[in-house]
This record gives sequence, structure tokens and C-alpha cells, in this order.
Amino acid sequence: MRTTFTEQLSIRYPIASAPMGGEADGALAAAVSNGGGFGMIGAGRGNRDWLAREAGIARAATEKAWGIGFLTWAIDADAIAYALDFEPAAIMLSFGDPAPFASRVHDSPAKLILQVTDLDEARRALDAGADIIVAQGSDAGGHCGENGIGTLSFVPAVVDLAGPTPVLAAGGIADGRGLAAALTLGASGALLGTRFQATPEALVSAELTGALLAADGQDTEINRTLDIARGAPWPHRYPARTLTNPFLDEWRDRDDELRSDTTALERYRTAAATGDLDAVPVWASQAVGLIKTSVSAERIVAEIVAEAERALARATAD
Repeated sequence: MRTTFTEQLSIRYPIASAPMGGEADGALAAAVSNGGGFGMIGAGRGNRDWLAREAGIARAATEKAWGIGFLTWAIDADAIAYALDFEPAAIMLSFGDPAPFASRVHDSPAKLILQVTDLDEARRALDAGADIIVAQGSDAGGHCGENGIGTLSFVPAVVDLAGPTPVLAAGGIADGRGLAAALTLGASGALLGTRFQATPEALVSAELTGALLAADGQDTEINRTLDIARGAPWPHRYPARTLTNPFLDEWRDRDDELRSDTTALERYRTAAATGDLDAVPVWASQAVGLIKTSVSAERIVAEIVAEAERALARATAD
């Protein structure tokens, strides 16, 4: 399974784990990389203490290539410089304008991975000199673009636009059939989030893992409600796909009212402080129903590769 993506990063398989903020830790990144994929730490808004700890874990646990991902809208250039000191093989930027940070990465040995949610963002990523583009469809768990373009339609459009720049498909991919489909669409690999979220290495509670294993795709919805409740200053253009919960049921289509309801916001904060899954967001893609077990990330990489090889063999059997 050699592709332009695997060659750029000197890895065995065209599989990357998404840098899920606060959940994709050093242990998860190392496990994915040890399995032959490309693991990434989710540094989110650039908390230095958290990143130093997790990068140290990754460096101690693997000699393979791994990376660090940030929320572009929430960081400054110093966050990039700090991350590069840990010698990641790549820096991934998502959700925002990468132009102010691109040169910092280009001046280092690290590759620049840019995630995009529409074609305008894809053009900006190419202008910024992306080494690798992640085309994220609206099937994805967590934050996504507001235009609602599904992965199956979005990925080939980005592939056509990107030319020789390798593209990873993201959103609604949780097994080898999804990887095979991504490769057939012209992508150089796939980036998976929810599948690696439901692993022992990820920084999530046992209750949250159980919720993912019990859910189906129809149990997810795109909303801004939980960001409002959390007080998370996400740009309006990036809502999030989460599992449905009772708090969403109560406040669905009432976002403006929620913003000014101090009683409801305080009630949410109280629930969130205990990790109450009836209120807090559980990020989940529409492929969550395909996830039935919580096994090691290294094993997941092997299983996905084997299933993808079988799927591609079936597709070419005739």
C-alpha cells in the first residue's frame, strides 16, 4: 500500500489518526505509528504543558514518524515554534487560515498537513504550500464545515484540484472498506478519528467509549448548541457532529435563547464538571455504528489494512 502519502512520511500504511484535541495523546499517536500508520497528537489550542507531556510520551514509545495537530483559529506562531522543538514529522493545521503559520513549518524538516472543509479552503491550502491536504467531509465527527458536503463527493473534487499534492480522505471512515474507497476515489490515504477515539490509548473515559460502541450513525447530529453551552469560541462556520443527548433534545433549534439563559448554562456547567454524557459532547462520525469493539490502535491499523486489501481484491476480481 505505497502511496505518495506513505512515501512523504516514510510510513508503511496510508492511515493517519486524527489529532483530536485533548483526546489524541502521545500514547495513541505512538501506537498508530508503531502499527505502520501515522499517529498525531491533538494539541488543540496549544497548551504547552499538555503538549510537552504527550510529546515526551510519543518520543519515548516509538521510533516511527508521528505528528502534532492544532486548531488554526486558536493558536499563534509561537505555538508552532514550540511544537517544532519536539521534532514531529508533520504539523497539521485545521479550521482557519494557515497562511500566517506555513512558513514556520516550511523552514523546518516537518511536513505541512492542512485540513480543508470546502474547495475555497483547499485552494488556500495549496497557495500556502501544503505538503498534504486532508479533505474532511461532513460525515466526520467533531467540528466540520458548515456546507454539508459528504466525504464521497468532496474527496474526488479536492483530488482533482490538488494535482500532485497528496490528499487524505476524512469523515465517516472507520474500517478497511472506507480506506479502500478513499484510495479508489484518488486519495493517497485516509485519516480516521472516531475509530481511534474508541481505543484504550485515547484520553477518554470508559463511559464515553461505551457510548461510542453503543451508537449508530443516526444517533449523531451537527450542532453549535454544545459549543454555546461550553462557552467554546469556535468560529460560526464550524459546527460539530456529536452524539445526540438529552441536553441537545431540550435546546435543539434554540441556540439564541440558550446564549442568554444563565440558569441553563449553569446547569450545563455543573453537569460538564462531572462528565455527564447527558450533556457534554461526544464527538462521533456517521461511521460510529461500524465500531463494535475497543482494541489497541496498533491492532486497528493492521485490521484496517487487511480489510482494505480484501475489499480492493474483491473490487478487481472481475
